Amino acid sequence: MKYKHIFFDLDRTLWDFDTNSHETLLELCDTYKLNEKGILDYEEFIKTYKAHNAELWNLYRVDKISQQDLRRERFQRALADFGVDNFILSENIGEDYIEVCPRKNKLYPYAFEVLDYLKEKYSLHIITNGFDKTQHIKLEHANLTPYFNQIITSEKLGVKKPNPEIFAHALDVAEATKEQSIYIGDNLVVDILGCQNFGIDGMFFNPEGKEHTEEVSFEISCLSQIMEIL
Repeated sequence: MKYKHIFFDLDRTLWDFDTNSHETLLELCDTYKLNEKGILDYEEFIKTYKAHNAELWNLYRVDKISQQDLRRERFQRALADFGVDNFILSENIGEDYIEVCPRKNKLYPYAFEVLDYLKEKYSLHIITNGFDKTQHIKLEHANLTPYFNQIITSEKLGVKKPNPEIFAHALDVAEATKEQSIYIGDNLVVDILGCQNFGIDGMFFNPEGKEHTEEVSFEISCLSQIMEIL
């Protein structure tokens, strides 16, 4: 058996970020009665929020903005696009989002079946760019914590994927070697090219079938395929 250690990304790999986030955002739109503030199309508001969130996350990933900037500005900008200039409202929605969303527990299909299968054969670990407290809450509420030996968050370490330091640290705390390890994630650049450039095999989880020209060690569209490969 070549591999002994399986490293997973969390968001959009095991934990269904898009579904959990969308459900939370709809709830918050109702809670704060955004329709009474002129935001009549909640789906359009969520689409706008997601665009700002993605842009700000890209800046956060390369250390151009702080975690606080990211959390504050994503809702402030989305509300402003609909003519709502209310700092307190954006702060309150932002705080509630951080409280509610991580407690959602929707996972990708076959997540538990795959983890049960792998746990019998390998040591399992998480490497995530998400916020430390938030990611631990997600793991706990989705009943994922018992599966993983090491949970490495970029916030706690101080460097983010695809920086090779986070992969080096993960191997160190897991007492693993590059040859014994494989990393499974959904982001081609941050996860897969990041780990492969460091010397770890990568498995690209690509459920949407995004086209690309990169060479990857493995590519799957459904988590169940992991059991056919490992």
